[in-house]
Amino acid sequence: MKFQQGKQDLARRGLPEVDAATVDRFLNTTDEAGAIAVLLSAGDPARFPEAIDVAVVLPELIEAFKGRLRAAVIARGAESELGQRFGVRVQPTLIFVAKGETLGLIPKIQDWSIYVDRITKLIDRPRGTSAVVMTTIVPQHRQGAEL
Repeated sequence: MKFQQGKQDLARRGLPEVDAATVDRFLNTTDEAGAIAVLLSAGDPARFPEAIDVAVVLPELIEAFKGRLRAAVIARGAESELGQRFGVRVQPTLIFVAKGETLGLIPKIQDWSIYVDRITKLIDRPRGTSAVVMTTIVPQHRQGAEL
C-alpha cells in the first residue's frame, strides 16, 4: 500500500512509469534534453521495504541535481527484463543511463551524502570509462602476509 502511494507521489511529481516497450523512448528523450536518465527498479515493497524510501528520495535527488537528471519508475512487470538489460542484481536499485550506456547502479537506500557523491562521480566521469570501483580489503592481522 505504502509503495503504491509512493508511486502516486512520483507520478504527481512528473515521474513516468516505463516498461520494455517505452524505456528506449524515455532514454532517447532524456539524451536529447542533455540529461542523465535515472530508472528506479523498486522490486516488491513487501519483500524490499527500502523501495519506499528510495521512491521518496528519488524526486529529492532530481531536484538537487537541477536539470541534470530525469527519472522514471520501471513498471513491476518489466523489472525482470529491464533488470537483466541494465545489470540489476538487487532491489531497489537506481540505474543511471546516458547515450545508450549504463553509467552505474546505486542499490538499496543510502545516506544523502553517498547519493550525492556517487551520482556526481557517475555523471561527471568521462564517457567510455568504467564506472566500477573495486576495493580489496585486507584484514589488519593479514597485512604484509602473502595472500
